[in-house]
Amino acid sequence: MQNNKVTPVLKRTLGSFHLWGIAVGLVISGEYFGWSYGWAQAGTLGFLITALVIAAMYCAFIFSFTELTTSIPHAGGPFAYAYRAFGPTGGFIAGFATLVEFVFAPPAIAMAIGAYLNVQFPAIDPKWVAVGAYLVFMTLNILGVGIAATFELLVTLLAIFELLVFMGVVAPGFDMSNFVHGGWAGSDSFSPAAFSGMFAAIPFAIWFFLAIEGASMAAEEAKDPQRTIPKAFIGGILTLTVLALGVMVFAGGVGDWTKLANINDPLPQAMKLIVGSSSGWLHMLVWLGLFGLIASFHGIIMGYSRQIFALARAGYLPKRLASVNARFQTPHLGIIAGGVVGIAAIFSDSLIVIGGQPLTANIVTMSVFGAIVMYIISMAALFKLRRSEPNLIRPFRAPMYPFAPALALLLAIVCLVAMIYYNTLLFLIFAAMMLLAYAWFRVTHQARSNAAHDPQLSVLQTAPAKSGK
Repeated sequence: MQNNKVTPVLKRTLGSFHLWGIAVGLVISGEYFGWSYGWAQAGTLGFLITALVIAAMYCAFIFSFTELTTSIPHAGGPFAYAYRAFGPTGGFIAGFATLVEFVFAPPAIAMAIGAYLNVQFPAIDPKWVAVGAYLVFMTLNILGVGIAATFELLVTLLAIFELLVFMGVVAPGFDMSNFVHGGWAGSDSFSPAAFSGMFAAIPFAIWFFLAIEGASMAAEEAKDPQRTIPKAFIGGILTLTVLALGVMVFAGGVGDWTKLANINDPLPQAMKLIVGSSSGWLHMLVWLGLFGLIASFHGIIMGYSRQIFALARAGYLPKRLASVNARFQTPHLGIIAGGVVGIAAIFSDSLIVIGGQPLTANIVTMSVFGAIVMYIISMAALFKLRRSEPNLIRPFRAPMYPFAPALALLLAIVCLVAMIYYNTLLFLIFAAMMLLAYAWFRVTHQARSNAAHDPQLSVLQTAPAKSGK
């Protein structure tokens, strides 16, 4: 029997520019920190190759993912697409993998915010700065999506400006010989160790682009999503690709790049090599550089809250988490719940620091595991829906189908295999979390039966038409 309960909904207020700001803002902290851990694995040249391959994967993925987002504009994003294609179990895999990605990314960014402020104020504890960041930006997200999205757009524009300033200031001191010296995992020539390092560096190349797909979770709050979302996604991935390559190359060419590996603030340290520790340029970078971290931190809080909201609304998480604040029309309990998990992660050094890797590197890797699993099932859902629902309205169709989504799917599988090989213990922890979540999924089937009917998640039972046009 169909459940006729009213489905909780979110308010539509976002245009193309706001969505572009969310798409870029979600990711832009990846240009400020995190990626330099890849240099420690592969060297500058090895990591450059890895980053170019990952950039190709993301371009293929986003052009394909946009078809799903415009066809099924749902706050659950990948959860909704996989549910539509593969049913409740497919929705579970995509939904909880996305949740891991979006809940584990913010504590890494919060720690980087603490590290940047520590440059200016060495006496402060980065962890308590991280907790303060959570409290401030959870509150801002609760106050309303219009306010949150406008703030996101503003800090994203400031973050882009600051990255351009960084490249301009260090450009006079750039020397390609610095970038290529020891560029193959510490060697000047390619070796098997360099090849191995390129695969080990995959999570940190993904960090350049991680979470751009989170803009899909604002689809229920977008005006005319079929038109605005493609503009936001395509403009976003092109913006991020140019910035990522520019920042990486300029930072690696200013001096001894090995001093920038395994730290949370590579850009201020790179600029310090050129302008000195007392320069006004350096202090400006530290302060304005915070905008890049804040943009992603704030945007991912927005993303994880919508994922929690969508999963709870569908009965995959406790029903209370689908509550919408009566005054601000935001999923306030979802915002708070994700923040509690993130703050716990910040203080869980003994559980998350594994294999001698820094805390931030391991949180980044855990987040990437969730992302890659979600990418794989999303591309599989695209292929499945093309066959099972050829009459589904597709305002945007993936270009170069089936080659672009097939390339994204193949590269995502290669990334997952390589990550499991180089991060086996972290993968086992990730797998254990997914299994525990699946046990919850199995024992709470009645909650899904009682959930409000959501037509966007309905799998068509009629025979497909002959034409997919």
